[in-house]
Amino acid sequence: MKGLVLSVSKAAQYILFLFLGVAVHLKRSVQGENWRQPWLPQEYGIDEISGFLPPAPLPKLPAEFRKWEDALIEAQKELSLGIDESPHGQSRRTSGARWRDCIKTWPILNTDGLDGDIRFLQRAHMVLAYLVHFFAHSQPQADAGQCVLVPRSIAIPLTAVSRKLGIAPILTFADVVLWNWTVANSDLPLSADNIRHEIIFSGREDERSFYAKCAAVELQAAEALKIINQYCELPGVDDPEAITKIAEDLRNLADIVKGLKQVLESIREVVDPHTYYHEIRHWWKGSGSKEVGSPLWRYEGVDGSEILDLSGPSAGQSPAMHAIDMFLDVDHRLTEKRSPQPSASDRRADRGFMERMRRYMQKPHREYLEYMANMPYQRRVRQVAARHPKQLRNAYNEAVMALKAFRDAHIRVACLYIITMSNSEDASAPGANAKSSRGPARGTGGMEVSALLKASRNATSRTILS
Repeated sequence: MKGLVLSVSKAAQYILFLFLGVAVHLKRSVQGENWRQPWLPQEYGIDEISGFLPPAPLPKLPAEFRKWEDALIEAQKELSLGIDESPHGQSRRTSGARWRDCIKTWPILNTDGLDGDIRFLQRAHMVLAYLVHFFAHSQPQADAGQCVLVPRSIAIPLTAVSRKLGIAPILTFADVVLWNWTVANSDLPLSADNIRHEIIFSGREDERSFYAKCAAVELQAAEALKIINQYCELPGVDDPEAITKIAEDLRNLADIVKGLKQVLESIREVVDPHTYYHEIRHWWKGSGSKEVGSPLWRYEGVDGSEILDLSGPSAGQSPAMHAIDMFLDVDHRLTEKRSPQPSASDRRADRGFMERMRRYMQKPHREYLEYMANMPYQRRVRQVAARHPKQLRNAYNEAVMALKAFRDAHIRVACLYIITMSNSEDASAPGANAKSSRGPARGTGGMEVSALLKASRNATSRTILS
């Protein structure tokens, strides 16, 4: 009995030792002791010119994966939304069923041969994710309680490629915006005016234009990343020379964010709200988006399919906007004591949304954001501005106010393209869902759009230094 007591005592000591070790590790992480300098943005898949976009278009997959590429071309020509009851949509029912039956007969291709080139892995993820969404959304609308079974021929390789990239096995912002492009004029370099997105669901130029505007935000934000990266490289942040540079960079960042707002607002010039809501956005919905007619998806042959991240693409997955938020120290989780106090609506909003969206980014981009999150508290630009209010407070607040204005514009765009459209009834629309019910308008990932965007805007406002 005495030996047993001693063994239990030693076990308890060992558990306590482990607990204290974990606590010390967490404390060091919070204090930024694991943060390192110097560093290279290239380690995190960031290009000096294109930012989070690859510096060149992704190459087509090797010949052994040709059937994936060919099926994607065919899908864009032959498939329509399963909820499309228009004559055009109904005329494609037969070709859609034939396409899906062919997918089911495919062998499961091994993707290990793609491991040597990340561009092939990115292309494989994009092609397979598009095939999954074409397969799921071209089917007639499922009845309540039914699930969509994604065949193993595309579910298994998509999951395998996703694990290698460290990204969710579903269509993401990276697939539709960051990877899905070529240059419009091959004689000119990549730019916001020289980019063309190749793969679209709806066949409408509005969809292509929407992707191009999102890419333009990312490309312009590459200039913001330069400012952020130069800040991270500063050996010190409190000496006069550093403070002068920080003030200048913050004002430049404010101008860049104002430019992003202009791009966001210009979407209205090229994307029709009716077309966007009824013919485009339904294709992006992932598994169980909390709307009527959005059933759960199950990946055949994939263990734990029910716990995978399968929400679908969202603007909340933009790594550039996450980086700007982190640099300015916007507190979306409401963990900091800032004024004014968050409203009840802000507290009810999805405070874990931004963190969850990072799981839909590829691993290097997520690691870059983690690097930013681990910056020592006293080195964060908001704290530096608070320590040197004469030189930095106005410049810092100008950058934050520009970001707040961007979020105001985002609310207006969402109101026009989602909230207003969801409250209007148009049974004749090609993608109109006769079974849709009233309630708060939700994004393609299932979040309540209005509450989420307002909470994000208010969190930005609370970042301002008084």
